[in-house]
Amino acid sequence: MSFLTGLEAFVRASEPLAMHTWFQLGGPAEYFAEPRNVDELLAVIRRAREEDLAIHLLGRGTNLLIRDEGVPGVVITLSDPTFRKVEVAGNAITAGAGVRLGRVVTTAVHSGLAGLEGLVAIPGTFGGAIYGNAGAHGDDIGQWVAQVTVLTDGCEILQRDRDELVFDYRYSSIDDPVILAGRLELEEEDPRELSRRMQKHWIVRKARQPMGHESSGCIFRNPPGLHAGELIDRAGLKGTRIGSAVVSMRHANFIIAEPECTSQDVLRLIDLIRTQVDQRLDVQLEQEIEVW
Repeated sequence: MSFLTGLEAFVRASEPLAMHTWFQLGGPAEYFAEPRNVDELLAVIRRAREEDLAIHLLGRGTNLLIRDEGVPGVVITLSDPTFRKVEVAGNAITAGAGVRLGRVVTTAVHSGLAGLEGLVAIPGTFGGAIYGNAGAHGDDIGQWVAQVTVLTDGCEILQRDRDELVFDYRYSSIDDPVILAGRLELEEEDPRELSRRMQKHWIVRKARQPMGHESSGCIFRNPPGLHAGELIDRAGLKGTRIGSAVVSMRHANFIIAEPECTSQDVLRLIDLIRTQVDQRLDVQLEQEIEVW
């Protein structure tokens, strides 16, 4: 039996992944699945395990670099409206993992719920934000998480409450294969004041990031008490290029993919940055971007 047998309605072979990431680089997925409901999600995961294929969950590809040779196994994206619902009840907001984080933020602000407005310009999905504990301006999403709905290794759907979860800088303890949804408990505040704060955060963040080019999110994590972008700048690496990959002149913790850029260009530049910052400033940078 072919892997695709019975799954043809929502699984494709040799899907180009560049179009699914912000870098717009890299090769194809061996199989690419867009399940339309939980039953189809379970079906493709079970089939992948029967075939001993690796499983990857893809959000909006904002913090991801795909290698030039592509990704073996199954890449799953929760882009169907089934996984993108947002509901508000009292001071709580519940959202599916596939919805954009920005929509959750603006829904909270317009509902008079404070806590997320500083995250307005962070790209990516809600599920990805919880998994990586996305944050900005000293705040992160993890501090507001009350419950997460997950799909376990045994293909069970469970709710993990706050007391089961640990969040730290760009880290969560969630190790289940799939996050399906999350519930946040926020603080009530005047929607007009929240909108003003949200707009301010948006303007400040966008002013600091590269525009008009293909890039991902930040390449490196901030070391304790330091900023990776400032360290890369101090090491004299702004504008450094390998092939068609260039360290951004606007913010040194971003890499720009110019025309003809390959993933290998980016990977070589990442290695160069890490090595030079270590040698010149005696600081070891930890990579934040994922590489498949």
